[in-house]
Amino acid sequence: MIISKRRRWLLLTVVSAGLLLITLDNSILYAALPTLVKDLGASSSEGLWIINAYPVVMAGLLLGSGTLGDRVGHRRMFAIGLAVFGVASLVAAFSTSPEALIAARAFLAVGAAAMMPATLALIRVTFDDERERNMAIAVWGTMAVVGSALGPIISGILLQHFWWGSVFIINVPVVVAAIVATPFLAPPNDPDPSKQWDLTSSLLALVALVGLVLAIKETAKSDPDPDPAVIATAALATAVGGWAFARRQRRLSYPLLDFAIFRNRAFLAGVLAAGFALFAISGVQLVTTQRFQLVEDFTPLRAGFLVAAVALGAFPTAMLGGAVLHRVGLLPLITGGLALGAVGTVLVLMSFSTSMGLLVTGLIITGSGLGAAMSVASSAIMGNVPARRAGMASSVEEVSYEFGGLIAVALLGSLLTAVYSATIDLPAGVSDRARDSLDSALALAGEGAGAHTALIRAASEAFDGAYLAVMVVVAAALTVGALVTGILLRRHGPGSALSGPAHH
Repeated sequence: MIISKRRRWLLLTVVSAGLLLITLDNSILYAALPTLVKDLGASSSEGLWIINAYPVVMAGLLLGSGTLGDRVGHRRMFAIGLAVFGVASLVAAFSTSPEALIAARAFLAVGAAAMMPATLALIRVTFDDERERNMAIAVWGTMAVVGSALGPIISGILLQHFWWGSVFIINVPVVVAAIVATPFLAPPNDPDPSKQWDLTSSLLALVALVGLVLAIKETAKSDPDPDPAVIATAALATAVGGWAFARRQRRLSYPLLDFAIFRNRAFLAGVLAAGFALFAISGVQLVTTQRFQLVEDFTPLRAGFLVAAVALGAFPTAMLGGAVLHRVGLLPLITGGLALGAVGTVLVLMSFSTSMGLLVTGLIITGSGLGAAMSVASSAIMGNVPARRAGMASSVEEVSYEFGGLIAVALLGSLLTAVYSATIDLPAGVSDRARDSLDSALALAGEGAGAHTALIRAASEAFDGAYLAVMVVVAAALTVGALVTGILLRRHGPGSALSGPAHH
């Protein structure tokens, strides 16, 4: 079926709006977290699970949902995902306990996992011209960058006027508009009943991911001390789940993941670039919004605008990347982008507590590099698999994004707490509860705990040290990402950057 150019780009607007919602909900709680933790009485561990329940469930289900989309039709999956996402947003908004909100966030992830592969697959089947498709994918990738970066701003604006549940309520009108528009703009639903969907594989992947996150969080605990039994059980779940998943894929006639696709070096470079970029963006946003709210007394809105510098840098390079990809190839955009992101992160480190201007400049440069890398990572992935594996490839690409954000929150959020707890020098007579988190220390100080000023100073200094440690890890990760992708892409010039599905 031939779809008019106007209708193609209107459909791109609708699926990009869906992706924007998905990525917003990854980051929208970063600025809202201090408020949310206070209002719900959540612990620091529960706060991280409130954030991580969403990406961990989504990453576990994404591979299966891509194949399920091939089976039932991507238009239908997109509509189903939108509906679930809208209902889950309402449930999350009116949650009354940390446990209820964690469950609602997991439910939200089910809708996102159904919707996300369909967004890219619909682009793949709607845009036939390769250059037009590359531009459409660049727009799609830009929405991932912009959505992630705008989350803290939107939550800051909402929290100035409404309660924390409003950060979920705003999803609903967008969901309704997208559901109404999809039947008029998307191509006819084209299911392929021959595709096999394997729920067991999805559950095994989910077990492995939950075990990994739990192991990281438990290892980083300081009070109470980490439980070796929990760590061992979580590590065992990760190992067994991962092994069973890989073994099952080799035995299935239609696996959720065919590991042979990773032999394509450009495809692998795209997957790694997406993961490293989201790791950096999520990590920088998470710790920067918390640090400036808790230490510098920024409002959520002001902290959100600060990290919006990442989006400010990312938007133009993300759009430019898709436009020049066919001329310059993958290497300068992916490897160069990750390297530039590392430089920007180093500038953030250099600016710490000295120059707000240099800090903002560092965030803009970080965003510029990561925007370029992310805009073409999708093209590297989708352009280096045959058309019959488009659903699988889109799922892999989205898993790489979610996994990057997931590991950032699990690893860097836990590292932030661990370094803070290990380095704080509590004044005499202050409860050891102040070691739990900076939130706990400030609450104790607000209750009139002894040595009020000394406690705030000690807690702020420890948190600043933890912030610097996290930023060093982010800079190191981006450096490693640039080196690895540079090796993978060293033989890919502009003419060989995209092999294109039609060439398989």
